[in-house]
Amino acid sequence: MPVTDVTTDAENLTMTVVADLAAPVERVWAVYSDPRQLERFWGPPGWPATFTAWDHTVGGKGNYTMNGPRGEKASGTWEFLRIDAPHSFEVLDAFADDQGTPDPDLPSMRMVFTFEPSSAGTRMVTTSYFESVEALEQVVQMGAIEGTKLAMGQLDAVLQDLRDYAQGKGTTVELLDDTHVRITRLVDGPRDLVWRAFNEPDLVKKWMLGPDGWEMTECIVATVPGETYRNSWAPVGDTEGEPFGFEGEVLIFEEPRRAVTTERMQGQPTETLNDMSLYEEDGATLITVLIEYPDKETRDMILATGMADGMEASYARLESTVLAV
Repeated sequence: MPVTDVTTDAENLTMTVVADLAAPVERVWAVYSDPRQLERFWGPPGWPATFTAWDHTVGGKGNYTMNGPRGEKASGTWEFLRIDAPHSFEVLDAFADDQGTPDPDLPSMRMVFTFEPSSAGTRMVTTSYFESVEALEQVVQMGAIEGTKLAMGQLDAVLQDLRDYAQGKGTTVELLDDTHVRITRLVDGPRDLVWRAFNEPDLVKKWMLGPDGWEMTECIVATVPGETYRNSWAPVGDTEGEPFGFEGEVLIFEEPRRAVTTERMQGQPTETLNDMSLYEEDGATLITVLIEYPDKETRDMILATGMADGMEASYARLESTVLAV
């Protein structure tokens, strides 16, 4: 987690975020001056941002919308007040509507980003200036501190080449909080083929095989919000066990980059929210799945089943399937 300190100062009406980044200043500047790279972390997990306007000049604006997993939206706008590449820039940050018009009922803030060389690479300091104590407290109560930490936690993957960041690490599981888990796996293959492998029944049946000694008996895919999917498995031969399966509803389907679904074991009420995104770089695709559990106990119980090992076996088969297409 690159954020090392977050400090609020009611006397000076500021919130300061310090982050230590393992990349040179020029690389960090490139990330903050390119909306396509900003979109990969400007917004906490589950709320990816899309920049709909970008004029990186003094007086210009950058408008963005963060899209929640259940269709929620939260928009904002930057007005660039000062740009001193690659050392610092300053914006007026405000909540806004979809067209980038600031919302007068919500607080705005002046944000100063500075980048300085450090032994690790770059120390970034972001200082937000508020007009009143009430505005500062309102933003904090809205979850700005935790949201910033979670959003910045995605930055390491953006700063490094994708293969350097994830190749050879297998399936990685990160506990973000009591109810959210992030799972990542790099697949050596283009995003469009990985997307097909998740959404075409003939391909799904080649890799989503279940435990050893089991076979997939049902594969009903869903590609439209509101539709339901269903996958089932059963033991083969002398393998012991009762048939089982999972089902759920599609909430978001944005080919070929993001799909959000609910998931529950057939016949069980407990439901998770699975937010999958695909990002391609240099012919490789990073699969990121953000899972939201109803509570910590359910999270720990499911992780204890060996879910990560099962997912790694499946993703390894998925990679072989993609390479064979």
